Order: sequence, then structure tokens, then C-alpha cells
Amino acid sequence: MNGEIITLRTMKTFFLIWAGQLVSLLGSGLTSFAFSVWIFQTTGNATPLALTALFSILPRVLLFPAAGTLADRWNRRWVMVLSDTGSALSTLAILFLFSLGSLQVWHIYLAALISGLFGSFQEPAYISSISLLVPKKHLTRASGMIQMSQGIESLLTPLLAGLLYGTIGLQGIIWIDFATFIFAVSTLLFVRIPQPVVETEQGAGWKIILQDSVFGWKYLRMRPGLFGLLVYFALANFLLNISAILLSPLVLSFSTPEMLGVVQSALGLGMLAGSVIMSVWGGPRRRVLTVVLCLTMGGVGFAIAGLRPDPWLIGSGMFAALFFAPFGSGSAQAIFQIKVAPEVQGRVFAVRSLISRSMMPVAYLLSGPLADRVFEPLMQSGGPAEGTFLGALLQTGPGRGAGLMFVLSGVIMVIASAFAYSYSPIRNLEDELPDALPDVPEGVSEEPLPVPNA
Repeated sequence: MNGEIITLRTMKTFFLIWAGQLVSLLGSGLTSFAFSVWIFQTTGNATPLALTALFSILPRVLLFPAAGTLADRWNRRWVMVLSDTGSALSTLAILFLFSLGSLQVWHIYLAALISGLFGSFQEPAYISSISLLVPKKHLTRASGMIQMSQGIESLLTPLLAGLLYGTIGLQGIIWIDFATFIFAVSTLLFVRIPQPVVETEQGAGWKIILQDSVFGWKYLRMRPGLFGLLVYFALANFLLNISAILLSPLVLSFSTPEMLGVVQSALGLGMLAGSVIMSVWGGPRRRVLTVVLCLTMGGVGFAIAGLRPDPWLIGSGMFAALFFAPFGSGSAQAIFQIKVAPEVQGRVFAVRSLISRSMMPVAYLLSGPLADRVFEPLMQSGGPAEGTFLGALLQTGPGRGAGLMFVLSGVIMVIASAFAYSYSPIRNLEDELPDALPDVPEGVSEEPLPVPNA
């Protein structure tokens, strides 16, 4: 009975933290949309938007090892509080510059870089806390809830931000974002997150970070199934992001901004629908198979989206791709939370994120030049593809180069999924690698967790 009471209390803690982070995510989404509108209205170019995304993701990739070390060695709740505070202050700095009439595009680049920096510390602290708050049997459901928050943000913020930007402007939206930050931090200040004990090591800070990074790398390399899964994720992130960033040019090449909003809403609706089902259901028992099948369906959705310059076909393909994403992502997250010991998850998850997301900046850097200099000229009316099978299949004209990139990404993703599942350490991961969490946890103690010999 005592174990059930503790489990219920910690589950309520997770729900409270999740609610706070959801509200904060909505505020950040509103500000991100407002920044993108302001940048496009100021410059008239799409390149600054891609650069903003690049500056946001780079710190997350480069600083994850240090962030993982802090997540394991510092109080995770305070890491989250300080990270949220830093991001909020960078946004307020943009508000101050805008109020003075001094805001420039490079200021937003800097704000994106700072927010990405703090976000790189917030994420491992948040994710590594979940396995200490949520019973093992509910981990997939908890991961589904995190995906659901992203789906809610993707669905609501384009609609709300578009309305708010025309009424209260950039300043009003930033103030709303700051209010959501206050709510998120308040939820963190009134909860307690169990903190595992880690071994005390001698040496300078960067030496410890390097040691922890090496530890996380070796931990994964000694488990071929987990490492193989990460290589698969890295390839998926490259293939899907190199095309996904071209969604706006793909639609706007033949349709209106309003229709682009409809397509983006379909994307958000797909993620939200999938994550709601995942949260209620809890996901299938065979998680590895689920991951591979869902990434395969993501590839199919991307291929469908690129076939024709039809907004409804594009919206349907993206809806399908994002509908399956929460099942795959939630299952993958649960695999790592179950197979990796809680007291080292910060370090291991940091290296995991570093590997799986390492190809995203490369995708962002290559996407524009490939589209503008290779695929668009190839697929233009009167271009090399005119009169060929490829031209007949995809049609030629503006935006069809981006469509070809969507199709190629989807097809290669399907092939990669087949190879990944044929690799036995990945296919048999759940059976061959022992769980690091008990099958039926009796509850989570608020005392520091002991460190096993590893």
C-alpha cells in the first residue's frame, strides 16, 4: 500500500511538471512563430529562417555531453528552473530591443543560440527525471504525453500566433511567453524530483565532462543494439529533416500562405492524434518493431507528400508521417529508459542525443543548396527531367525539386528501415539486453538512489 501511495504521488509530480512544460512550450511556440513572421517581413528571404533553426539546434548538439554530466551531478529540478529562466531572459532582451526600435535579425540569431544553449541543459534533466517519477509500465505512456505536448504546440501555435500577431503584435506575444515561463517555473518550485547519487570523481570540470562523455559513449558501444538504434535515428533525422525544412517552399511554390497554414495544421493534428492514442493506450509490447514500422511509415508519408503539387495530398502525407511519429518516438524513449540505469541516464542520454541529432545541422546546411542548385533546376519546366519518367511521375515546374527531395527521403528511409531491422542486435534488443529497471516497481523513494557497479 505504501508503494502504491508513493507511486501515485510521483505520477502526480510528473503530471504537474508535464503541464508546466506544455504551457511553456506553447508560449515558446507563439514567440517562435512571431519571430519567423517578423524576420520574413523584414528581410523577404527564407534563408534567415533556416539560419535561425540552425542556431537553435547547434548548441543542443554540441553541449549535450556537458548537459548530461550536469543532469546526473546537479539537482535536476534546479537545472530545469535555471534553463527555463535563461531562455526567458533572452526573449525579454529581444522585447527590450524591439521596444527601442533597435531590433535586428542577428539579435534573433543570438537569442535562438542562447535559448538552444539553455535548452540543451533543460532537456536531459527533464527526460532523465521521468524514469524516477513514472513506473516502468507507464514509461511509454509518459513518452506519448511528451509527444502529445509537441503535437498540441504544432497544432495550436500557428493558429493562435497568426491571430495574436495581427492584434497584439510581437510585444504582446513575448509577454504571453513570459507568463507561460512563470507558470512552468512555479510548477517546478513546488515539486520534488528524486536525485540519484553518483560517484564522486576528482579533477577539473572539463575533465569530468570528458570522462562522462567517454563513459556514455562506452556504455552505448558495449550495447550494440542501443548503439545501432542510435545510428538508425541519426540517419532518419538526416533524411527527414533535409526535406521537412522545405515544406514551406514546397507549398508556397504553387499555393497560398493560408493553405500552408492548413498543411502545417494537418501536420500538428497528426502528431496530436497519434500522441493522444499513445498516451491512453501505452503502446505495443514489441517496442523495437514499433520504432522501425513507424519510421517506415514516416518515410511513406514523406514520399506521398512529394508526389504532386496538391496541398491536400501534401497534407495527407505529412499527417500520416506525424501520426506515427509519437508511437515510434515514445517506444524508443521507453526502450532507453528501461535499458539504461537511472543514475547514468543524464550522461548516456546526452551522448544519445548527440549521436542521433548530429546529422540535423548537416541536413539544414545541405537542404537549401541542394534544392536551389540541383533538384529545382532538374525539375523545372524544360529542364533535364522534362519528358522523362521522373517528370511524368512528379510533374515539372516550381517546387518540384523539393517534391523530388521529399520522395527520395521517404524511399531511402524505407530502405534504411529494412536494413535496420535485419540487424539482429537491433531486432533482438528487447530480449538480449537486460532491463535496468524492475518489472514491477513498488514506488520511487525520495532518498538518493544507490549506484550499482558498472
